[in-house]
Amino acid sequence: MNVVFISPNFPLYYYNFCKNLKIRGVNVLGIGDAPYESLPQHTIDSVTEYYKVGSLENFYEVEEACRFFNQKYGKLDWIESQNEYWLETEATLRKIFDVNSGTKIDDMAPMKYKSKMKDVYKSCNIPVARYILISTYEKAINFTREVGYPVVVKPDNGVGASSTYKLENDDELSYFFATKDNNTTYIMEEFINGHVETFDGITDSNKNVLISASHVMLHSIMDTVNTCSDTAFYFQPFEGKDIEFIGKKVVKAFDTRSRYFHFEFFRLEEDKEGLGKKGDLVGLEVNMRAPGAYIPDMINYAYDVDTYALWSDVLIYDKIFVDVNRKYVVGYASRRNGIDYTHSYEEIKNKYKDKIKIYTEVPEALAAAMGNHVFIFRTEKEKELIEMIGFILKRNGDGNWI
Repeated sequence: MNVVFISPNFPLYYYNFCKNLKIRGVNVLGIGDAPYESLPQHTIDSVTEYYKVGSLENFYEVEEACRFFNQKYGKLDWIESQNEYWLETEATLRKIFDVNSGTKIDDMAPMKYKSKMKDVYKSCNIPVARYILISTYEKAINFTREVGYPVVVKPDNGVGASSTYKLENDDELSYFFATKDNNTTYIMEEFINGHVETFDGITDSNKNVLISASHVMLHSIMDTVNTCSDTAFYFQPFEGKDIEFIGKKVVKAFDTRSRYFHFEFFRLEEDKEGLGKKGDLVGLEVNMRAPGAYIPDMINYAYDVDTYALWSDVLIYDKIFVDVNRKYVVGYASRRNGIDYTHSYEEIKNKYKDKIKIYTEVPEALAAAMGNHVFIFRTEKEKELIEMIGFILKRNGDGNWI
């Protein structure tokens, strides 16, 4: 089997996807724009061969790399990246090289355009926020008169929370129009007073969910990016709850064949006319790739499994070979440079000892959304998990948000 993996070295832990394929005898054919000699040894060891391009943004160079691999190793069976930024590149390459194990570019729109995602949610009878695609200032003003302020604007085809803004009044709307990128199509949505909950997992080729998880976001990524704040979220017990039922419904509606997936929902904090009652779920976005922010590792720690290995088994055998039984709840808390925190790393480590599973520095390219210093920890009780988040993120003076 030949698997092309785009950017095996970034994010830093993505070599795990490649490593587990190679262990199972797969030709893992990496494409990246980092010099070979700069790659960590674990990344070098995880691929069969690495092809350096001048830039992954240059599609024709990436296509030429695939052509080289196709001629050297034979037909390409999979083309993957697990990275939102390269999904359209993957899909275009699948079409060119007749790779049928994933979505091709002609069918990619519902997975990349936020407006199209909403159409799929609605087809499942899952409510979504009212929205428009912004074309003129007049149209935007009329929309705000219909739904009221605040409103949220973001690229219709965007990655993460980049260029996402909460506008509070006409002046901020005017400033947005004066400064926005005119080459980008933006979607404007009514503001939802709610927190984000996710449904994450891995499917087989028939869209059966083989392992799944749900995470509660305690701080919106939009606010984290725009206010340079710290952030936290945690794995919640979800078995038998509405997030599991609705999540599996959405899995069937999208092209989730043999995918790691990440779906986002709002949980309403108050009644919202046209959307539901306090506590109901509202469709937000979908991501047809592994969730970011070390969530695959969090799922690993919750179940005591290796989802990188499970994903590899799905690609090769279309099934997994382990029993999936959740044992723990897992938390994520990230600190931001410049904030005066109460407790030192040593105090945190001494208090929670082996419950701290990961402590790492985040690359600057990802720090806007993920924070600068990440703690991942686990316990058996949700209440203790929340207490741990509060201890790690406790600040001196005012400004605590949890």
